[in-house]
Amino acid sequence: MSAAPRPESLTRLEQEVGVLVRRVRRVIAERAGAVHAELQPASYLMLAHVAEHGPMRASTVADLFSIDKGAISRQVTHLIELGLIEKSRDPEDGRAWLLTATPDARERLAQVAESRRRYLADRLGGWESGDLETFTALLARYNESLGSGVETD
Repeated sequence: MSAAPRPESLTRLEQEVGVLVRRVRRVIAERAGAVHAELQPASYLMLAHVAEHGPMRASTVADLFSIDKGAISRQVTHLIELGLIEKSRDPEDGRAWLLTATPDARERLAQVAESRRRYLADRLGGWESGDLETFTALLARYNESLGSGVETD
């Protein structure tokens, strides 16, 4: 069995994760703005998830993101107004609605993702491929240990 991490290591980890969280928040806001000037970051995450995993019910999205149904309803309405989400009747339950990302939203999300990959490739170009693979594996292990939560773009 390995020794418990030292308190200094845990403090440094918390600091670095804090930097990462702030950076991720900024990136999400930038991505949201790149998809649509009026798209809010929280709605961007929901849109990206629906685009990747949809069609799905708003109640499923609410559960996944731990957001109350009223907030989801407002976000869905706003996404529909922006032309990024469509609603259709659930064929298995005609009383329910399914959310689907519009073709325009999918295209915009794909462009933003490609731009971000190019940015990362440029910024991480000096890394050895083994270092990047090790970092990715350790980050996945870290997320798995803590419970990674909702998978988003």
